[in-house]
Amino acid sequence: MIRVLLVDDQAMVREGFGALLTAQPDIVVVGDAENGARGVALARERDPDVVLMDVRMPVLDGLAATERILATAPGAHRPRVLMLTTFDLDEYVFTALRAGASGFLLKDAPAAELVHAVRVVAAGDALLAPSVTRRLIADYAARGRAQRPRRVPELASLTPRELDVLRLVARGQSNQEIAAGLVLAEQTVKTHVSRVLTKLDLRDRAQAVVVAYESGLVNPGE
Repeated sequence: MIRVLLVDDQAMVREGFGALLTAQPDIVVVGDAENGARGVALARERDPDVVLMDVRMPVLDGLAATERILATAPGAHRPRVLMLTTFDLDEYVFTALRAGASGFLLKDAPAAELVHAVRVVAAGDALLAPSVTRRLIADYAARGRAQRPRRVPELASLTPRELDVLRLVARGQSNQEIAAGLVLAEQTVKTHVSRVLTKLDLRDRAQAVVVAYESGLVNPGE
């Protein structure tokens, strides 16, 4: 069973998401919190697999709460955090991903998309809403070269093929799409992605996207 913790300052949102997720045969809601501080406490107490975390909340916002949850939980048992918001970008995306969030989903997403997102994140993958991914890339394009690329020495440890795969991951392509483009078996692509994450010490694909753009490995518009 996937253990889920809901953290949102709106009671109706918590109740609605709770009812939706509880109705799934493979998901159980282990608690809900009305602010980030309470969410941090419950995450330590209830040991969820996935935390659905709102961004804007009183007492402690979702970004700070995510940092605290992932900084204090034991490595092997750290929950995955899926950020929920009514806003489809600004500074929240990068801050959330740097804090260790595994995904970013809009609150107005269809019910089936939310359930799918929980399962994807619980399985160890990352998820970004399509509109967020588009805005993410557009934001980098708008910045142009005003910001110097961040040096990532670990990139030198990647093979040419692994660099190819990382570039395509950063452009939002799925394993299936990467396999078709590079004429590889999908399982081979999964192996390459896993090695990239290990060598760069990244949690998932979402963080890989950030590193690829911040390092200058991928430029918007390419």
